[in-house]
Amino acid sequence: MRIFLVGFMGSGKTTIGRRLASKLNYRFIDLDELFEWQESMTIAQYFTKYGQDKFRERESEVMRNANYPENCIVSTGGGLPCYFDNMEWMKANGKVIYIQLNPKTLAQRLEHGKEERPLLHGKHGDELVKFITEKLAEREPFYYQANIVADGLSISTEYLSDIVLNS
Repeated sequence: MRIFLVGFMGSGKTTIGRRLASKLNYRFIDLDELFEWQESMTIAQYFTKYGQDKFRERESEVMRNANYPENCIVSTGGGLPCYFDNMEWMKANGKVIYIQLNPKTLAQRLEHGKEERPLLHGKHGDELVKFITEKLAEREPFYYQANIVADGLSISTEYLSDIVLNS
């Protein structure tokens, strides 16, 4: 079973993914880490050097060409499901879980790690919440195509492992 975790940056995809993979004895793959390893630079550096369009193309290639074991949990980049036919590809190759959080919670989580996230540079407080609200409005039509929508505040590895094992 392949499980793709999607959601806005800061929603907990990597943290939840690592815990779930550990609980189920599945392999964990963080596509952002895989991207950085393959490109020998951070996503922020790639964004700066090549721009968002080139990043989105390469990000999609990394996802499609990864060597996925039979049982794995995959953490995706926040925008990945919203470009090309990436969401359809993930659904055809596994189950997709959207980890949903509201803009204020996301802003609180992202306030201190913004320098690593190119789309958030220079945004603070209400401006950050407004940006997240607008981006979520653009992205949620894609996120809601997931097989499962999970509340990021009350999500547990037990809940997710039941979903994975009983699907």
